[in-house]
Amino acid sequence: MEKLIKELQVKIVEVLNLIDVQPEDIGTDDQLVGGKLGIDSIDVLEMVIMIEKDYGVKIDNRELGVKVFDTLGTLADHIHKSAPELPN
Repeated sequence: MEKLIKELQVKIVEVLNLIDVQPEDIGTDDQLVGGKLGIDSIDVLEMVIMIEKDYGVKIDNRELGVKVFDTLGTLADHIHKSAPELPN
């Protein structure tokens, strides 16, 4: 799952155009939404689209989204469980 976390770090920085953030600045347990990264609901929508496109994983309701986008770790865990064909 470490590979997935590193991949997500890069994708989050790229998709959200986080100018002053390096991928390695996003810790596994860092709060994603409303945390130091400044990710808001529009950013979450962009990440939902990226996750569906890149991993085939749908996050189709707010309740699930709140849980999944808590931290980078919870996001990676959800993708890993929802798309088990991904390499570790």
